[in-house]
Amino acid sequence: MTQPIGILGGTFDPIHHGHLRIAQEALEQCGMSQVRLMPSGTPPHRAAPQAPAKVRWEMVRLAVNGHPDFMVDVREVFRTDPCYSVDSLTALRAELGMQQPLCLILGGDAFLQLHTWHEWQQLFTLAHIVVLQRAGGLPLGNAMAQADEALQAEYRARLAPGAQALHETPAGSIFVADMPALEISSTDIRRRCSDGKSIRYLVPDAVAHHIQTNQTYSSC
Repeated sequence: MTQPIGILGGTFDPIHHGHLRIAQEALEQCGMSQVRLMPSGTPPHRAAPQAPAKVRWEMVRLAVNGHPDFMVDVREVFRTDPCYSVDSLTALRAELGMQQPLCLILGGDAFLQLHTWHEWQQLFTLAHIVVLQRAGGLPLGNAMAQADEALQAEYRARLAPGAQALHETPAGSIFVADMPALEISSTDIRRRCSDGKSIRYLVPDAVAHHIQTNQTYSSC
């Protein structure tokens, strides 16, 4: 059996302690060997990030510096065309081989919209999906009752009873893990910066210093 590698994508505009806690929970609960944080260049499902891709990459690099189990994957940073997860996972498969277990890490809200992603069912041939559901929120199993029918079918067929399944096959399972409630958002951090308020304890100190020094979000 081989330890899985986790992939946590996002705009990280900016990266904050909530993102890092998601990565840590996935690492520990799933027995991963590492988590790769993948800043998106041109996200297809949302408005363009406020900070340029290179700046967001630098903030992620600062955030994970010194963490032996986190690394930054920059394959999407310099792309100007839409960055689809299926393409990035296909490239990872080509690099790491077909037997290496891979886990795409998603929040519960993102998973419920998975059916809107480009070639979303192909994702299951490339990776497992680990869903972090927030403590105190509606359990994912209950939320699935209102989800897209095709996504419901995949969920029922692929739901794994434990993290061990992520070690036994390279791809194809859905595992639901619990995430402590951390009400931190990049939107709120950008707003605080614009209003001249402190973002201390919301982001790593090195990220806060980078934002302040470069006035990334106007003022902070």
